[in-house]
Amino acid sequence: MSTRPLPQRPPLPPPYSRGLRVNPWLIRLPILAISGGILLLVVLALFLTAYQLRHTDKIFPGVSAMGIPLGSLTREEALLALADSSRRYDTNAVFTFRDGNQLWQMTAADLGVAFDLEATVDEAFATGHRTNPATALVEQAEAWMNGSAVAPIIRYDESIALAKLNEIATEINRPTINAALTMEGKTVTTVDGQTGRTLDVWATLLRLNDAVLQMQSGVEIPLVINETPPQVWNVDEAATKIRNALSAPMTLTATDEAGQSLGPWTASTDQLAQLLVVERVNNGDGTQSYNVSMNTNAFEGYLATLAPGLIASPQDGRFEFNDATGQLEVIQPSISGRSLNVPETLKRMEEAIFTTNRTVPMAFDYTLPRLHNQITAAELGITQIVAESTTFFTGSTPERRTNIAVSASRLHGVIIAPSEEFSFNRYIGEIEPEGGFVQGKVIFGGRTIEGVGGGVCQTSTTVFRAAFAGGFAITERNSHGYRVGFYELNSFPPGLDAAIWQPERDFRFQNNTPHYLLIETSFMPDTNALQVRFYSTKYFNAEIENAVIKNVTPPLATRYEANQELRQGELIQVDYSAEGAEVTVYRNVYDMQGNLVSEDFIYTNYLPWGAIYQVAPTDSRLANQS
Repeated sequence: MSTRPLPQRPPLPPPYSRGLRVNPWLIRLPILAISGGILLLVVLALFLTAYQLRHTDKIFPGVSAMGIPLGSLTREEALLALADSSRRYDTNAVFTFRDGNQLWQMTAADLGVAFDLEATVDEAFATGHRTNPATALVEQAEAWMNGSAVAPIIRYDESIALAKLNEIATEINRPTINAALTMEGKTVTTVDGQTGRTLDVWATLLRLNDAVLQMQSGVEIPLVINETPPQVWNVDEAATKIRNALSAPMTLTATDEAGQSLGPWTASTDQLAQLLVVERVNNGDGTQSYNVSMNTNAFEGYLATLAPGLIASPQDGRFEFNDATGQLEVIQPSISGRSLNVPETLKRMEEAIFTTNRTVPMAFDYTLPRLHNQITAAELGITQIVAESTTFFTGSTPERRTNIAVSASRLHGVIIAPSEEFSFNRYIGEIEPEGGFVQGKVIFGGRTIEGVGGGVCQTSTTVFRAAFAGGFAITERNSHGYRVGFYELNSFPPGLDAAIWQPERDFRFQNNTPHYLLIETSFMPDTNALQVRFYSTKYFNAEIENAVIKNVTPPLATRYEANQELRQGELIQVDYSAEGAEVTVYRNVYDMQGNLVSEDFIYTNYLPWGAIYQVAPTDSRLANQS
């Protein structure tokens, strides 16, 4: 047997030469890991290659569009899947346009929205098929693990939407119409105003575009509408005013100072129509309206013609002095004066013409009388009786007595202001039958004749004597042509009578004192007397000397006149005989301190007068007269 020599163990390196051994797996495991990794990579590469090759002409799994999975579908298959989808935006999205209660509904397709099927499929196919491998692998992995939704691609033609909105505009748009009013004669015609409306197509289109770009569906798009109000919106008020003005004639009314109705004066509807003025005016806020007014110029002239007949002078009250109380008592109330206030009357007409009130009271300006009803004796300085005169009318006819009573009543209660001149004719008024005067004997043209008012001179004479005795200044006094027996009754001297004859002759005196003067008269038929009293504050003392009578001449011869109405033997005396004479009565007036204020006199030249009788035309005394 042969023996092989034992192999010799190589010598160990020095560090390990002392009993150390190495585990061989420390070498094997890295090698195995590397080999496994390489193998895995090879397998993955083979898988990816196969995955890529499998989807070369297909959409990668996980890709979808409009919620429809498109993975592993070819282009054609994806086109069919999307074409048949009930989720298409263009046909399913609905938009509602609103204007108040009016609606218009349209699909997205109606408004020019079109779904680009091929472009959407192309975008889905492009996912994972990018030319950049890394990008493609990332997209594939993302689609595989998380899914990849491709947004559908749409095309939007604004011109189609614009055309649809213009169609809506034709239903909405309307012009602005101003309200109008016309008046032809008495016919009033009105046209109502209308607010203009215009659809703002471009502003509405912008709202639609926002919804389309966000692919909203089922939304309401508010229409943008511009409204243009009319400048004149309503004319009803103006039309109502005109119709009221022409509804009926207008009547002007007035009353006199006694409250009795005057007029009426009526303006017809035709006349009122001519007074109306209709004009369009600016309101200051960009709007306009119709103003209806009355042209008062034409009516102003008419009222001016009425004014004189409506004027009333203020009338002082009349009073009596109460000797017991020292107060004035009203016997005839005062009346305010008035004049027609034309502007105010026109204003009332203008206010009433546009209402249903067809009666307009005229407006007046009132003037308070000087002597109102509440005035007191103390205010006027009336404290006592300062002069008095009494005359007698014994033997007067009933007609003469009536005229004395009427004329005296016209003076009762009259008050004369300081420095004012009293006029007898002014206060008794016109001597005429309408005033209560009657026919009586009057002296005119050198003889006594029949006339209205015979006997009034008895009143003027009595007033004259009171004024003369009171020291007042006589400014006009006329004597009778011959001596009148009535004025010399009860031993009264001649020369103190006062004749009046309207309108030429008057009796006047001035209240030349600082106090008011009240005149009272008393007609006393039982004693055939007329009394005149002056009340004031004593300011003068007058001394009247005895009458100086000169150049007395005998009466004229008796005369006879034929009266066709008398029978033989009948006789009527129509005038009485009287001596002629020149009579002067002197007066000295003193103040209350006894100082002589004035010296004056009354001179009268009485003509001699003969009696006159009326007899039958066959009376022999007519032939025997020289």
